[in-house]
Amino acid sequence: MNTDIITRKAIEEIQNPAFGVTQQFLEVHNIKLRDGVPVINRVYLEDEALGSVVYFEVEGERFYFAVYLDVEPEVRVRHTNTADSFHVYLSAGFNELHSDEIIAMTSLKATRYWNKGDKTTTGGKKTFTKVMFEPNREADDFNDKLRKLLDYLEQDVTGVKRLVTEANGYIQVAAKFHNGNTMLGGFYLDTNTMQRLTALGLGVDFDLYAEGNFFR
Repeated sequence: MNTDIITRKAIEEIQNPAFGVTQQFLEVHNIKLRDGVPVINRVYLEDEALGSVVYFEVEGERFYFAVYLDVEPEVRVRHTNTADSFHVYLSAGFNELHSDEIIAMTSLKATRYWNKGDKTTTGGKKTFTKVMFEPNREADDFNDKLRKLLDYLEQDVTGVKRLVTEANGYIQVAAKFHNGNTMLGGFYLDTNTMQRLTALGLGVDFDLYAEGNFFR
């Protein structure tokens, strides 16, 4: 399906809010603009029967504002809400090893890395070595991000197990919530996901950040 009408309908809701949640959110936050147009991070359309989600970037914040739309029988806004930002990645680091040695343990492509002693952006030095594997950096919910990460890691089970046993590998989850009403939500790991994590020998660490302005 052509997403032009989906994005147009979503932008209309931002520019002329019909939903109370949108109005309430825009009282305390601004949607990021580019040339006067709301900035869209992602348009998600998995199945026309399930509808679509348009993620808008929020000025000065790391979470999103989401517009949920039906696409059948016609495109219309169903509801709106804040959307959490998630970084879900495999983290590996061992100070006695150089990042090149850690990267060489697997055929998977590292997305970011540094070494102990490297300069930081503030002029200091990194105190530890770290290598990250994050194949999906776009706006998405936690369970989809974790599922896609496991799909990726399972392409090299042997390499991932080496990262776990030789380089302290584990899954890191960094979640940024809007703290507008103090209800941050939570996480759910189903049996299949836990079995997949166990098969790879992976633990999961959660870092949670509540950001933004409270609703009035």
